Amino acid sequence: MGSSVTTHGPRLDEIYEKSLDCVHCGLCLSSCPTYLATGRESSSPRGRVYLMRGVHEERVPLAGLASEEAFLCVGCRACETACPSGVQYGSMLELMREEVTAAGLRSGSARTLERFALRHVVPRKFILRSVVGLLGFVSRMGMDRFVVSTLDKLSLLPESLRHAFGLMPDIPSRAERKRLPEFTAAVGEKRGCVAFLSGCVMHEIFPDVNRATVRVLAENGFDVLVPAEQGCCGALQAHSGDADTAHRLARHNAAVFAKHSVDALVTNSAGCGTALREAESWIGEDGRALAAKVKDITEFLDEVGLRVPETLPKGKRLRVCYDDPCHLIHTQGVAAAPRRLLEMVPGVELVAHANADRCCGAAGTYNLTQRELSNEILHDKMDALAEAAPDVITSGNPGCMMQLRRGASDRGMSALVQHPVELLATFYPTAPKND
Repeated sequence: MGSSVTTHGPRLDEIYEKSLDCVHCGLCLSSCPTYLATGRESSSPRGRVYLMRGVHEERVPLAGLASEEAFLCVGCRACETACPSGVQYGSMLELMREEVTAAGLRSGSARTLERFALRHVVPRKFILRSVVGLLGFVSRMGMDRFVVSTLDKLSLLPESLRHAFGLMPDIPSRAERKRLPEFTAAVGEKRGCVAFLSGCVMHEIFPDVNRATVRVLAENGFDVLVPAEQGCCGALQAHSGDADTAHRLARHNAAVFAKHSVDALVTNSAGCGTALREAESWIGEDGRALAAKVKDITEFLDEVGLRVPETLPKGKRLRVCYDDPCHLIHTQGVAAAPRRLLEMVPGVELVAHANADRCCGAAGTYNLTQRELSNEILHDKMDALAEAAPDVITSGNPGCMMQLRRGASDRGMSALVQHPVELLATFYPTAPKND
């Protein structure tokens, strides 16, 4: 079918085998954000499965619509929840993105910068810390618009990154972003020991959430280990089609956490949790051992039973909306646990809003690379949240938190955007002891 189609490799063969599970029923359509936004069959899960199968059968060239749709998908995997046939769409999508990337079909300055950042900045703690610190300095000095304007005039700033500063929350100070203690002792009667994945974005952008996570775990009777040698989970790299980097990072974390005998490996980022839980498909047996221990913080606390203090603090009455991170509800099956926990917080009135399980449009770097469609998806999300009129919007993923904060700000909403664990931390007035 021309030069854009190569001899079938293992990726296309695997995609084809998985595509045979799809019976074209269309039950996925109403759950797909890009289909709802565009109305195009090709921008639906069913349409993309057809395109992927077409590439294998040499009816559809890899270049063009097939490759474009592979990256126009938000990767929320709501279609998997809706699918009665168990189609492994997420796996197919990542394989397709790998195929497109390997074929050299992703070009341009934005793609080059994305690839460089995900390979050489995000996984390297010192470099990431330095870059985030620089961004914070530029923002605090009010120089962000000047920097964007200057780089734009010099043609050094890709179109998709012109609005990146608008997505960034206030950058915490260097002191606030200091490394978590490697060991935090359980408070009161010890119930066990857990490891904690501190993450990249969570550590640098949301250090308060990480501290709250460790504090809540300790207050619930668990020693908390935060291995200093742990690294990036590989989620963003996998989503971008860079499987080699993602798998290398997964192997590193598997080796690091294998050294520790713990009851669970706790995460507070839905994207990171999914990457760890699906590590077996990336790196085999080592990934299986890693995945077996992974629990989201809300899932873990719900299972072990939240330790509620005998004397509860007086809680301010708060209307709270919980917005499901896609990679928590659709890939890890966690939906009820965070809601049950939030309902236990003094003063919280949990308020339902429409389509809480639908993507907010953040989707990793999607809100940079597909800004227009991301904004359309976010607009629908904020319509639903505005109608519910919450005081606080909660979500358990950093990308979602940043996207929702921008959405609330653009709407002029006064609602705070927080991680559920930040509300849970209000239970406990004391700080844990560290060694």
